[in-house]
Amino acid sequence: MQPPRERLVVTGRAGWMGMGRGAGRSALGFWPTLAFLLCSFPAATSACKILKCNSEFWSATAGSHSPTSDDAPEFCAALRTYALCTRRTARTCRGDLAYHSAVHGIEDLMSQYNCSKDGPTSQPRLRTLPPPGDSQERSDSPEICHYEKSFHKHAAAPNYTHCGLFGDPHLRTFTDRFQTCKVQGAWPLIDNNYLNVQVTNTPVLPGSAATATSKLTIIFKNFQECVDQKVYQAEMDELPAAFADGSKNGGDKHGANSLKITEKVSGQHVEIQAKYIGTTIVVRQVGRYLTFAVRMPEEVVNAVEDRDSQGLYLCLRGCPLNQQIDFQAFRANAEGPGTRRPAAASPAPAAPDTFPYETAVAKCKEKLPVEDLYYQACVFDLLTTGDVNFTLAAYYALEDVKMLHSNKDRLHLYERTREPPGRAAAVGMPPAPRPLLGSLLLLTLLPAVLEAVAA
Repeated sequence: MQPPRERLVVTGRAGWMGMGRGAGRSALGFWPTLAFLLCSFPAATSACKILKCNSEFWSATAGSHSPTSDDAPEFCAALRTYALCTRRTARTCRGDLAYHSAVHGIEDLMSQYNCSKDGPTSQPRLRTLPPPGDSQERSDSPEICHYEKSFHKHAAAPNYTHCGLFGDPHLRTFTDRFQTCKVQGAWPLIDNNYLNVQVTNTPVLPGSAATATSKLTIIFKNFQECVDQKVYQAEMDELPAAFADGSKNGGDKHGANSLKITEKVSGQHVEIQAKYIGTTIVVRQVGRYLTFAVRMPEEVVNAVEDRDSQGLYLCLRGCPLNQQIDFQAFRANAEGPGTRRPAAASPAPAAPDTFPYETAVAKCKEKLPVEDLYYQACVFDLLTTGDVNFTLAAYYALEDVKMLHSNKDRLHLYERTREPPGRAAAVGMPPAPRPLLGSLLLLTLLPAVLEAVAA
């Protein structure tokens, strides 16, 4: 069940078109290449709005796969609008590879279709629905494109695992380890033979040690007769209901409907079903930031060519030790005056207008009555960010666990300290219980025991 590994080579401006010119392909053939580059080299700053420019250009040109001479004026107008959009965001996109690729691509297309730089511009239009019988409507997918039917006909149902990332940020791994991490910048959540997931975490406030997920990129790799390579990308205030090429399924292959994207709540909640690998992904925007949750079979989780190279696969391995924050030490400090970020994080001023400990506890109790790690994460986030939206981030993260986790006895997690070096990360082998609760019980009973002995 290993898809062919495809190598993408981009050489100069001609390579920006993905497959080159004159091959009877869409003038928009650069989208998969551009999306691949976006994942490999994430945007330098979330203020760069090149993704918005890309989306508007796609909306304005959808259906114009190979513009004829009659369509050329409209296509040129869309290109001029695209160019104008890139100029407006130029200052915030310095050093952004996707931005520079778009600028060079616009120049190539304008030259190819003899478009003048001066002339009318266009407004984005809604993409037309596919006609009946189009690949978007197919339901007769091959059996190989349905994970359970293809690989488990004569065996027990597959064992599904869950991974989630939310808040400032908190990670629940495939092995049900729960960690609070720094992980500022771009980090891989998942990297296996079928898909890649990468997140970018940025400071909640300038100079703050508190970070949250501002950008998410998912690459679904080309797989047999089921799906073409598809890229989904979201960032702050941009939660698309389609893949980067504007489609909502796996492309033109016979099993294209084994990969589908569905908008649950506009601008707030998107769900992606990848039936060919038995995987469900939930992406939300809560407040300004993103949350991620996935349900995936163990077989897919462990489908990596070289396990030794998966050291930064956070959902499988967890955060590196030097990126983890001692949750319990923070809780002990939080109950006293002058609460600040725990010492494990980089020193930085506390966020302004953070909540007093009692207020944070009360607000989190409203949404999370069980005092598990999601409740504790909520309190942590209110104390470090002062943003009440992080209460909802923890709440929805737990709701996603309820929907996606296969073991209903493992929905709530409780006290967990930082993982020691060399902790095993094999799926299906949860960490051994900590002696913390036993120690606390012993301390509680100790006075009574001593009194009995003295008597």
